[in-house]
Amino acid sequence: MNNLPPLEDLRVFCLVAQRASFVAAAEELGSSPAYVSKRVKALEQAMGTKLLHRSTRQVSLTESGDRVCRWARRMLEEIGQLLDDVSGGGEARGLVRIGSSVGFGRRHVAPLVSKLCERYPGLEVRFDVFDKLVDLVAEGIDLDIRIGNDIAPNLIARRLARNWRVLCAAPSYLAARGVPATLEALAGHDCLVTKERDHPFGIWRLNGPEGQRNVKVSGRLSSNHGEIVTGWAEAGHGIMLRSRWDVGPALEDGRLVQVLADYRQEADIWAVYPSRLSGSARLRACVEFFARHLGDAAIAPNATNVTSATSATSATSATSATNATNAPDAGTGS
Repeated sequence: MNNLPPLEDLRVFCLVAQRASFVAAAEELGSSPAYVSKRVKALEQAMGTKLLHRSTRQVSLTESGDRVCRWARRMLEEIGQLLDDVSGGGEARGLVRIGSSVGFGRRHVAPLVSKLCERYPGLEVRFDVFDKLVDLVAEGIDLDIRIGNDIAPNLIARRLARNWRVLCAAPSYLAARGVPATLEALAGHDCLVTKERDHPFGIWRLNGPEGQRNVKVSGRLSSNHGEIVTGWAEAGHGIMLRSRWDVGPALEDGRLVQVLADYRQEADIWAVYPSRLSGSARLRACVEFFARHLGDAAIAPNATNVTSATSATSATSATSATNATNAPDAGTGS
C-alpha cells in the first residue's frame, strides 16, 4: 500500500501520454518540463516499470505504460465522479476543458466562459479554439460548443440553439454582377469559400424547396477563417455562405443582402461531449449554463433578404428599399 502513486503523478503521466511530449504537457499544466519529468520518473519508480519510450523527437507508451494509462484515466474519471457525488449536487467545481471554433468561440463562447466562472467560482476552465474538428478525447476536451449538424455517433450532443447558414453578398457586388436567380447561376459568380469544420471545401450543401442540393462553387478568394471571408464579402468581393449568428447585424443594417433566400444550410449550435463524461456534475452544469445563454434570439437575429432581383439595377433598388424579413424557425431542443 505504501507504493500507491499520487493522483497528481497519474494525472501528469496521462497528459504526457496524450500530448506525446513533456514540453506540451508542461505548457498545459503551467509548469516546467523538469517538473513533468520528475513526476513521471516518480510514477515509474512506484510502479516498478518503464512507462515511456523517450527520444529527442517524441515520447511513446511502452506496453506497460499503455496499460497504466488506460487504468489511470479510468481511475481519474471515477474519482472526479465521486467528488461530484459527494458534493450532494451543490456547486460545480474542478477542471473542465471547453473548445469551440475560432470566430464563434471568440465572439460568443469566450464571454460566456467569463460568466460561467462567475456563476461557479469552484470551476477551473481551460478554453481552446480550433479551426477544424478535433478528437475530443485525444485533445482532452470535455465540452465542444459546435456549429454544424454532422456529429460523430460516438459522441453525445445536445442542441443549444437553432441556426443556419445563408447566402449573402454586399450591395455593391450585386449591383455590379447581378443577383443569382438559381443555384446554377452561382457558377457564374465569385464565391467566397470558407473551410468549415463540418463540411468539405468548395461544396455548399443547401436545403431548399426540392430538398438538399450540393453545389460546387469557386472564386478567387478562400480562407479557413470565417471572419476574414465575412470582411471580404462586405468589401464587395463575392457571395458567401455564413451563419446567421455571424451576419445578422450586417444583414439588418444593409452591409450585406441575402440572396436565394429559399436555400439555406442547417447548422445548429450544439454542446458535444464524450460519453465517458456524461455523468459529470461539472459537465452538466456547463451544458445547462450554455443552454440558458445561447438562444435563437441572441445568436440568430432576423435576416434581411433580397426576395426578387434580376439585374444590377434591381439589386441596387432592392437594397435601398424596404427588404423582406425572415423570422427564425421555431425549433425544439434535443
